[in-house]
Amino acid sequence: MTTTLRPPEQPDPAGRRPAPPTGTATGTAQSAPAPAPAPDTRGDWQAYHVFYAASTRPFLLECARPLVAELDRDGLLAGWFFINYWLEGPHIRLRLRPASPEAAAAVREHAERAVADFLRRRPALYEVKGGFLADLYNTLFELEFPGAERDPYVDDSGHMRLRPNNSFSPEPYEPEYGKYGGPAGVELAEWHFQRSSELVVQAAATMNLHLRTVLLGVAAQLMMTMSGCLVPDEEALLHFLDRYHAFWNQAFAGTNFTARDGYDRAYGAMDASLTRRFTDIRRAVAEPAPEKLPGFLRGWAEHCLDLRDRITDLARGGDLVFRSWDGTGDLPVGDPEQALPMLLSPYMHMTNNRLSVSVRDEAYLSYVLGRALREPQPPAAA
Repeated sequence: MTTTLRPPEQPDPAGRRPAPPTGTATGTAQSAPAPAPAPDTRGDWQAYHVFYAASTRPFLLECARPLVAELDRDGLLAGWFFINYWLEGPHIRLRLRPASPEAAAAVREHAERAVADFLRRRPALYEVKGGFLADLYNTLFELEFPGAERDPYVDDSGHMRLRPNNSFSPEPYEPEYGKYGGPAGVELAEWHFQRSSELVVQAAATMNLHLRTVLLGVAAQLMMTMSGCLVPDEEALLHFLDRYHAFWNQAFAGTNFTARDGYDRAYGAMDASLTRRFTDIRRAVAEPAPEKLPGFLRGWAEHCLDLRDRITDLARGGDLVFRSWDGTGDLPVGDPEQALPMLLSPYMHMTNNRLSVSVRDEAYLSYVLGRALREPQPPAAA
């Protein structure tokens, strides 16, 4: 589940002024003009909304993964990613970018055939008619679509309309330029989202993510790694985690979808190595020495360090332009220390989204990481 509610870090018109781009001439010598970027020969993104009220694991492993592998093998694919969403019912939004405009028809044909075949073989049996999920989706709908914005999505009773389960449709691809920093920021997000999607698909294939303890453990370690890479300073990281927790906890105030009750008890019952694990991860990415990290965290840390460098370059080059939350103006951000936590918020949320981590658990995990960072490291076992 993802939400477009205001993330915990947003550009502040009253905050620091953007730093000037680096690399400009400071004396009489003139810098050589930058070479013109190569033309983009890729096709336009395609988007498919697959309404599937069940675990996403079968779709990811039996439909998306073989489809992407086939398209890639045939030289038809330039990029892909997925997200989970709730509007008009739980569904997976699969995005595919053809390698060229000429490949677009073949990508669409392969995708529609693969999705239709999967839904025929493995239909979801659950219907969202009532209970917790129906209440959750209607609450999200009330929060995110006030007034006339909801009109296209409501039924005769005024509730959110539900699309038929086990159905799919091509939809327009609408990148969020304001959230991710303009065209250059969206291009970077799409690159990152593919890596995040591949990571989650691999985890679904090799880990028992259907077990709550495993899911939360994996999510916590991925959050530790990404946050440590993008915000290495301890004080800044604590500030980020506190704001992240407060956002997810307060965004749904008045509902029963987040709850502080039991946080301290649950934290106390966790393995004492949690703080040590966070410390070890932060030390490894600070060196940087991601090869010291175990298993799946190593590749994720390498990617996140690369991501940090790319965000830094875009910010210093003046290429990140966000949109104010009220939509009144553009907000260029040239300071990497401002841009990194701003982008960490949606990036981290979207990885949790792909893992199917709930809003309640996202609030809890950010609280846990904040406490682990604040509390003294326990001594290692003899």
